This record gives sequence, C-alpha cells and structure tokens, in this order.
Amino acid sequence: MNSELDVPGIENANIVERDMHTISRKNISRSALKVLYRLSGAGFNAYIVGGGVRDLLLEKKPKDFDVATNATPKEIKCLFKNARVIGRRFTIVHIRFGKEIIEVTTFRADHAPQNEISGNMSARKMKDFDSAHSEEGMILRDNVYGNIDEDARRRDFTVNALYYTTDGFRLLDFNSGLEDLKAKQIRMIGDPNERYKEDPVRMLRAIRFSAKLGFSIEENTKRPIDELSYLLDSVSSARLFDETLKLMIGGYAEKTFAMLRDYQLGTYLFSPTLEALEEADSNSAKLVDLALRSTDERLAEGKSVTPSFLFAALLWPVFRLNIAENKNLGLAPQQSFDKAAEFAINEQLGYTAIPRRFTAAMKEIWELQNKLKTRSKRSVERVFSNPRFRAAYDFLLLREASGEELNGLGQWWTKFQACNAKEREDLLVSANNKKRRFTKKRKATHTANRA
Repeated sequence: MNSELDVPGIENANIVERDMHTISRKNISRSALKVLYRLSGAGFNAYIVGGGVRDLLLEKKPKDFDVATNATPKEIKCLFKNARVIGRRFTIVHIRFGKEIIEVTTFRADHAPQNEISGNMSARKMKDFDSAHSEEGMILRDNVYGNIDEDARRRDFTVNALYYTTDGFRLLDFNSGLEDLKAKQIRMIGDPNERYKEDPVRMLRAIRFSAKLGFSIEENTKRPIDELSYLLDSVSSARLFDETLKLMIGGYAEKTFAMLRDYQLGTYLFSPTLEALEEADSNSAKLVDLALRSTDERLAEGKSVTPSFLFAALLWPVFRLNIAENKNLGLAPQQSFDKAAEFAINEQLGYTAIPRRFTAAMKEIWELQNKLKTRSKRSVERVFSNPRFRAAYDFLLLREASGEELNGLGQWWTKFQACNAKEREDLLVSANNKKRRFTKKRKATHTANRA
C-alpha cells in the first residue's frame, strides 16, 4: 500500500492532520469508504473530494460523495464489478451500491499544447484525442490524466477542491480552500475569464453554490460573469436543462432565481419568463415567487418536487399573457388554450430542452385549471380520478394564494377531498344549485337591461 506522503504532487498541499479538522468517518458513506479502501488496497491513491468534503467541514449532510484517484477508468472497472464507465467528453466511473452511486474520477492534468485541437472536429475524429477545445476556448474533451496537485488546479472553486484520505485521515488543501471556506466565499481556481471560457456552466455553478451555501462570490470570480454570460449560447439546451434542475431543485430555488435575475445569466435560461414578468399582472408574478418558495419548503421537509410543476409555474406568466393576446383572434377556448400553451412551451424549449414527458404534464396541469371550475358530477369524477389532479389542485391553491380571485374554488376542492361519499353528493348539489341561481339572476339582469 502506498503512503500518501509519497504521492507525486503531495508536496504542494497544505496537509491538515486528523486532530486539526472536524471530519469523522462516521459521517461518510460506507460505500464511499469501501471504494477508498479497495483502491488503496490495490496500490492506488484515492480521496473523497469536492462537495462531500466541503459539506462535512460545514457540518452539513452531504448529498453524495465523489472520489478522485490515480487509477484509470479501466483499472477502476477491473476492481469493481458494479462499476460502469460513462462519458466521452469527461470519462468517469459510476460505482453503484444499491440506490447509491459513488462517482470516481481519475486525476486530471492541464492540457499539453500538442493535445489541444482547435476548430471544428467530428465526434468520431475527436475520440482519437485525449483533449480538444473550441476556438473560443471551451473544453470539448478532457481526459488528460496527471497528479493530485494538477487535479486540484483543474477543479472549479477552491472550496470544492479539498481532499480527504483514510491514510492518517488527513485533509489536503492545494488552493487555500480552507481559508475561503472560513471567509464564506466562492472563488475560482485560476483565471476566471479563462476558466469560464473552458466551461461556461461554471458561471451557473458559482450562482448555485453561492445560493446554497450562503457564501458571497469573490470579486474577481464575479466580475466577468455578465460580460461572458453570452457563452451559455454555446452550451447545449439539454445540458442547460440539467443545470437548471440543479439550480432550481436544490432547495434554494427562491434565492437562486433572484440571483439569476441580478445577472445576465437569467436571460439565457428563463428569458420568456423574465420578459413576461415585466408585463404580467402582480398575481402571476407572485405565483412564481410562491412556487419557488413552496419548492424549497417541500424539499426541506423531505418531499418530492416534479420539474413539470415547477416549469408550469415558471411559464404561467408567459401562458397567461398569450391567452390574453388570443382573445383578439376570435379563437374557440380550446384553440386559444392550445395555441397559448404551445407558444409558451416552444419558446422555453429554445433555451432549455425540457423532456416531452414534462411538457405534456405541464400542459395538463394548465388544462385542468379550467376543468376544476366545472362541478357537475361527471366532470368532478373525471377530474378527481386524473393522475395529475393533485398537481393541478396544488397549482390552483397557488393561484388563490397569489391573489387571483377564483370564488373559493380551492376551498371547495379542499373540502371535497376531506368529505365522505354522502357529503360529496351534497357539495355537488349545492354547487350546481348555486350555479343555476347565478345563471337565472344573470339572465334576469340582462333582460331588465334590454327593457
């Protein structure tokens, strides 16, 4: 077994001994420890790195644990039957233990000039190279392996580049990450301009970590963000959707969305919503705020959140504005709905590639808002048995909470769900009698006005 003190590059680390840090093995996933011990037992060096180490030092419970090692993906695969090599741009290994996945990466190094290929290149030809970048500097392939100190320089922020080893239970800091952790700041490793050009998504990660940790963004790290936000145009809409989920379903959606609006970055993810909020009524704007807050609260309570519900709320102002515009077109109600929903969804798809299963659910949540108004026995039974009923009902409550006047519709549905069969029958009779009285009164007023 190799001693960590003999590892190439270790001399560049600030080594923190066990009695000088607060990380305990009892707070580390048994699966992650199993990976560390097996790799070290086979003669390799392995460390827990990234958010897991950061969160342990902040006395938070890590969501997952990542491992970095000098073993190559092929060598890792030979050691673990439950390992799967994934990725071409950035090859990593997923080791599955039941529902838990430990992500293992091989130490990365800086790209040597002879390995860097500029210009356009087909994916088939690019696979012959360990590294490649676009003319703008964006990394297209990153599989150049190196030593631990080189790996530390390749990571994004200092607080995410702390390494923990089971050899002496030491902590390794190559980039003054512990100082930044103490100062509560997000600081880019290296030149922020260059690092953002290598991977524009790092700008979104700066926002995400700042919102999640309550840290400020260090001035040099923050300064280029607005100027370079246009680089997100070069990122695929599929990847931007994945990053949007990380931003909005991490438990800090309300704060994250506010930060995105403060930067130009927001226009590259939610431009239709941000534009609509400039014109939308106060109810639609408040609904978005309430939906984000509700998302954070649900996650804090350990409840699930569906992307379809969140995007249905985020695009509600866009949808409502389109419904209002369609009134002048003389369309039938269903035509107006279809046109408005299609426009709102397609416009957002130009920014983030929302999967079809989510867009279909979003549209159904919106469509059920009208169907919830009809309280005939047949209609109520059909709506109540709809798989999307609960999401549509929750959305209805958000609309009422935002100040939209719906004549107590949310309260009626709340009561309906709590009733037994006989009480539901009475509720339906009462609702329909009330509707008939209202219709008669309206007809009588109309007749009197004509006279």
